[in-house]
Amino acid sequence: MSAPPGDHILLVDDDREIRDLISAYLVKNGLRVTAVPTGRHMRIALDQAADVDLIVLDLMMPGEDGLTLCRDLRAGKHKALPIVMLTARGDEADRILGLEMGADDYLPKPFAPRELLARLRSVLRRTRMLPPNLRSTEEARWLRFGDWRLDTVERHLLDSDDVVVSLSGAEYRLLRVFVDHPQKVLNRDQILSITQGREAELFERSIDLMVSRLRKCLRDDARDPRYIKTVRSEGYVFSAQVEASDT
Repeated sequence: MSAPPGDHILLVDDDREIRDLISAYLVKNGLRVTAVPTGRHMRIALDQAADVDLIVLDLMMPGEDGLTLCRDLRAGKHKALPIVMLTARGDEADRILGLEMGADDYLPKPFAPRELLARLRSVLRRTRMLPPNLRSTEEARWLRFGDWRLDTVERHLLDSDDVVVSLSGAEYRLLRVFVDHPQKVLNRDQILSITQGREAELFERSIDLMVSRLRKCLRDDARDPRYIKTVRSEGYVFSAQVEASDT
């Protein structure tokens, strides 16, 4: 299954030769491409085009790098846009950091344009597999539930005494899944599709452990949880009411 013809890809890379090469290949394969060299040009393109379907983002750029741009995108009004990150560095720590910042996939340079096209189609397909009620549209700074407040910009959790509870990237993503979809039973496939993309296989083997760790962060009693309840043979449900605000 391939992406529908005409999907609009926004390519952000300071290397003109790479921009031209990728753009030509993607257009040849039925995609529309807007190619820009910097984060500033990326923001202009996003403001001018309401139909961008996916962003290809280079990690190593002068000024604002890809990690900074990825973090800003995930904290703003375009946070639902899929992101595929490119980098000249193949270090595993960079890959993990990119995914922790919210990238949906990660491709080290040099790469074959055919592989990039396959990754783009895969990410678009995964995104569209989610029913509309399981796509996060919340843009508020604060999400409140029970005794807790979640800061979606700084990505940390505060208790009723304003004490910060640190969350790992995986814990934050999992908590966002739950607070974005309260009172909905989520099975593992849905959780994996929302949180991890191509890292899903690794995450699947530890999802129950991650839920256990998140319950500890929320001081939730596993035997009688207040927030994350297990629905036997189905998955999990976040049972608390969630309120969104900007202050």
